[in-house]
Amino acid sequence: MFQLGKTIVSEAIIEKDFVCNLSACKGACCVDGDAGAPLTEDEAKILKDIYPKLKPFLRKAGIEAIEKQGASVVTVFNEIETPLINGADCAYVIFDNKKTALCGIEEAYNQGEITWKKPVSCHLYPIRVKDYSEFSAVNYDKWEICDDACTLGKELGVPVYKFVKEALIRKFGEDWYMELENVAEKHK
Repeated sequence: MFQLGKTIVSEAIIEKDFVCNLSACKGACCVDGDAGAPLTEDEAKILKDIYPKLKPFLRKAGIEAIEKQGASVVTVFNEIETPLINGADCAYVIFDNKKTALCGIEEAYNQGEITWKKPVSCHLYPIRVKDYSEFSAVNYDKWEICDDACTLGKELGVPVYKFVKEALIRKFGEDWYMELENVAEKHK
């Protein structure tokens, strides 16, 4: 672990390799698990505000889940997440013609309907950030459904922090990311 500003960062994000391999996993991270994507209060408000523009991009089951549960949900632990369809798929998941899970929010963004790409927790994955009162913990989340992403990342020589560069800059800023790159270079 090392410290960058008000973050404590796991060395795994500079030591491990990762490149999403959707042809292998089919977007399993959006349909497996037992919780929705973590959201901030601001992101929950954004989702509520942009829902009318997202609706045409979503599946019927996703629309039903959102209209029943809301654009976001609060868990028993008082955490905000995306709603799920029957406790499984994220309500914002859509599928392409190869049955690969994609993000309906990101599809609306890509088509110019909205200006917000997707929740930062999704954008950062496989990095998870846990905010505490004095600092944020930045960790690599190892999940066996991403083994193919680790293999592809190793083949291509792309460490986790480079794979999620845009998301890390979005979350922590360009200066923070440049410091991270300096640490990674010295770590080699």
